[in-house]
Amino acid sequence: MTADIDKTAGAKDTPPAGPQAIKAIPVRHYGRYLTAVIAIAILVAIVYAFGQGKINWHAVPDYFFDDRIMTGVGKTLLLTVLSMLIGIAGGIVLAIMRLSKNPVTSSIAWFYIWFFRGTPVLVQLFLWFNLGLVFEYINLMPVYKDYWSNFMTPLLTALLGLGLNEAAYMAEICRAGLLAVDEGQTEAAQALGMSHSKTLRRIVIPQAMRVIVPPTGNEVINMLKTTSLVAAVQYPELFRYAQDIGQVSGAPVEMYFLAAAWYLVMTSVLSVGQYYIERYYARGSSRSLPATPWQKVRAHLTSFSSRKVTA
Repeated sequence: MTADIDKTAGAKDTPPAGPQAIKAIPVRHYGRYLTAVIAIAILVAIVYAFGQGKINWHAVPDYFFDDRIMTGVGKTLLLTVLSMLIGIAGGIVLAIMRLSKNPVTSSIAWFYIWFFRGTPVLVQLFLWFNLGLVFEYINLMPVYKDYWSNFMTPLLTALLGLGLNEAAYMAEICRAGLLAVDEGQTEAAQALGMSHSKTLRRIVIPQAMRVIVPPTGNEVINMLKTTSLVAAVQYPELFRYAQDIGQVSGAPVEMYFLAAAWYLVMTSVLSVGQYYIERYYARGSSRSLPATPWQKVRAHLTSFSSRKVTA
């Protein structure tokens, strides 16, 4: 009797077995496999088609670092920087004008943005370039007086055509960034006795930059590519030099591939710079900053090595 009681008590005191581990079976995505096979097949078909074409691929590395191409790359970057400086400066002024309570000032800014955003860049370039047909002289007495054709050089045409057009887009970007900052921030700064300029510099602009920087980076990359249009107004840049080399060497298509490769290199570098600038202005808006490309690579290598050691 006593033994039976002890057995029963021991059975009741034994803790129940824990839950068994769940065996997770990954879902098979057959659609992904099919899509990957189709994408690879299309890529192979494209590579095969270009391999069968009469393309002198050796011409691309032969002229990749040619003096004329490097000169074109330098002028393209210079034109991009100067045009963006004009666009950013003009965009800030136009954004402030749009936000002004003066109806005349805001209307002028609205008309400017409406006109330059509503007409193609190439048309604007040709308008600036051919104004000499309308105005024979330019008279800015006593500062400057000369023939219009001497004044409106291809470089000035390119800067005006690209910079003034970019100012219309930057105005909307800057205006959106300024409006994204809560008005309570400005009211609190004014209550603390901060001046209007100091409020903009210390409170409004740092917060607005989180909204302004990403689209501005896109505009810089877009500007770099848009500079190829200035070849139509006789300004020698990368695309124009590639065209000239292609006509002389008898390899025009190969030089277009070369120009495309250089544009890819420059836009890739600008994209990396844009990422780090966005990461810098993301401080304070998120608890943890996004990982840099090198940190992502290092994390993947660390996880791969840990899996290898575990196995």
